[in-house]
Amino acid sequence: MRRTPTLLALALALACAGPALAAPPAVLPIGKVQGNGARSAHEGKTVTIEAAVSADLREGLGGIFVQDAGDGDAGTSDGLFVQLPKDQAVQPGQWLRITGTVQELPAGKSDNRLTTLQADKVTAIAARPAPAVTVLQDVPANWEALEGMQVRIAVPLTLAGQDGLSRYGELTAAFGGRLWQPSEVAAAGSPEQAAVIADNARRRIRLDDGSSQRDPRSVPYLAEGTLLRTGAQLTDVQGIVDQRFDGDIRLQLTAPLTVAEAQRPQQPPTVAGGLRIAAFNLENYFNGDGKGGGYPTLRGARTAEQQAAQQAKLVTTIRSLNADVAALMELENDGYGPGSAIDQLVRAINEGQGRDGDWAFVDAGHGPGDNPIRVGIIYRRSKVSPVGRPAVLEREPFGERSRVPMAQAFRMGRKGTPFVVVANHFKSKGCSEASGADADRNDGQGCWNATRVESARLLNAWLQEDPTGSGSKDAVLLGDFNAYAMEDPIRQLAADGWQDAFKLAGVQQPYSYVYNGLTGRLDHALLSPGMAARLKGAAEWHTNADEADEAGYQGRNVPGPWRSSDHDPLLLGFEP
Repeated sequence: MRRTPTLLALALALACAGPALAAPPAVLPIGKVQGNGARSAHEGKTVTIEAAVSADLREGLGGIFVQDAGDGDAGTSDGLFVQLPKDQAVQPGQWLRITGTVQELPAGKSDNRLTTLQADKVTAIAARPAPAVTVLQDVPANWEALEGMQVRIAVPLTLAGQDGLSRYGELTAAFGGRLWQPSEVAAAGSPEQAAVIADNARRRIRLDDGSSQRDPRSVPYLAEGTLLRTGAQLTDVQGIVDQRFDGDIRLQLTAPLTVAEAQRPQQPPTVAGGLRIAAFNLENYFNGDGKGGGYPTLRGARTAEQQAAQQAKLVTTIRSLNADVAALMELENDGYGPGSAIDQLVRAINEGQGRDGDWAFVDAGHGPGDNPIRVGIIYRRSKVSPVGRPAVLEREPFGERSRVPMAQAFRMGRKGTPFVVVANHFKSKGCSEASGADADRNDGQGCWNATRVESARLLNAWLQEDPTGSGSKDAVLLGDFNAYAMEDPIRQLAADGWQDAFKLAGVQQPYSYVYNGLTGRLDHALLSPGMAARLKGAAEWHTNADEADEAGYQGRNVPGPWRSSDHDPLLLGFEP
């Protein structure tokens, strides 16, 4: 007869069998971990996910990106950044089960957070179909819903800036064309400026190399030796959406860039009119002791060899413009005698051009001013003759802050109508020692704006006094005003009657400078009413602003005028 086990016997049997196997942890879709808010609802909690490795960036960013098949909610991201030990063997495409703690890491200087999983346990699992790559046809309405995910941008992006390439391995790109300096196209503090700022933020995207390393020797997404031009079109851009460092949307690129290069303007611009006037910021043309030594100097070239390369680029640019008069900025302020910077530059321009050469410089006798850099004016003796005397404005705020302007009147031929050329270089936007009215008001105009406005007022008042003694009211203000077209100093001069030569000439979207991925004009040509009536044309030669720094004399020294400066030269045509 079979005996029925007692409850005690059952309990003893279970005890001898040992502990029960623990149930495996519940697996959450990444979308549930990310959530649809700025921070994960699971922050600080332990979760388990199953996902494929989309990129191993532990060497550069300290983690990997993973992505799963999705949770069916378009408002949540299916990708995630995971921190795990460097010795954990993983490879792109591999599927993993990961258990860890959810964290929200600061994204640089911004208030954004990067949802991150700090892994405690990682196990390889059976392969599954690779997660889909999201294809974008336009700026997505919600980048947060794509954080950590692989995307491919099917529309061309415009290369908006490359000043971060050599330092951080990143490029600034944009949907729908260049990004414009807000104060180039709209008045500071206006609703229109706010709209431009918002539109720039919406369209801007950083293309990154998957690393936080400074000064990389190369970047994996560009072929060795590639030199880019701002304005180039980038197609089929692919990478992982990320928001670290400054909080800007960026792609950690997972495929090489396809670049449709922007063509260099090989030929210099042509303008109508028998009289041609140019302006050019030389970007710190210093020549040591004038005898081949004295390097490194305070600014500019560090060696005599670099200075020779810099000079060759500047000479090529100036000769190619074929101007009759040129206003120059950022010359070393070291007098006018033999061996001075302006003397050496003019000699170099004249080299091989005849016994004495055609070019000469205006000698103001001293300075102007005592700033390490100054403005200058050069001219062709076969085309124009000075009228009256050179004049400089050395009253404050010129001198210590803004560089001292120089004016000289000229006449073309014996019967030409006199005109006055004024070379200018206003105080820069840097904030060193700025205070009070000159402090940054966060309106896009930077520091020292009040000084630049006062400089504009004083400049206009000075020119009403006929400082050259020529009697001419036809004048052109040229140079680097360190103010974009819709900023207060330029608006002040416009209110005083000075007219923008490029607007008068009908030039669409002129620009001469690219900074931090934004395009605009710091270099201007402003005309008195009489000079405006004589204007026949205006052009910029985009040899510099769009070029990579590496093309310049301190880098690869690409032959020709390319990156001879960080500013583009201007050329105007007038009736003689």
